[in-house]
Amino acid sequence: MAWNNEHKKKTREKILTSAARLFAQNGFDHIGINDVMKDAGLTRGAFYAHFSSKAELYAESIITAAMSTGRKTDPLNPEAPSFDGLLKTYLSMEHRQGNLFRCPLAFLTTDITQRDDQVRDAYTRVFKGFVNNLDKHSVQQNGTKDTIRSMQQAVMLIGGLAIARAINDDELAKELLSSCHAALATPTI
Repeated sequence: MAWNNEHKKKTREKILTSAARLFAQNGFDHIGINDVMKDAGLTRGAFYAHFSSKAELYAESIITAAMSTGRKTDPLNPEAPSFDGLLKTYLSMEHRQGNLFRCPLAFLTTDITQRDDQVRDAYTRVFKGFVNNLDKHSVQQNGTKDTIRSMQQAVMLIGGLAIARAINDDELAKELLSSCHAALATPTI
């Protein structure tokens, strides 16, 4: 008996949710299809009904992770915090540790450079969306779009978090995140 479309959709979402979390936490090379499927509570055989390769899964999981992150931090989301709240959430020790969410832009920065175009395209789309959301927030705040400033903000957010994750000194990481927050909270970078 064939599964109905709703079951297939939910199974695919379950796989993507597991993959998004596991890849962001461990990177592409340290997570296998078996790991993702086990975490999703499924068998490896179910994988190929939804994805043709691990790379395809990785690319789609980047978008899934970003959408999941975006709900919590998107400044345009009516339930999202103010821009300052966004900074506090994104540039927090909890985010650094992956307790709140795992932004694929910061968590996978160095991993992406080693991947194929399909994966890099997904990362690029997510980055453009991130900058676009910052642009829209800027327009809401001051009525003008400033893409250069939004790109600078994106780089400081993503880079600050990525470096804070890379260093093993918690106090230095806190200071770094706080410094990024202070710089972004001021009118100009």
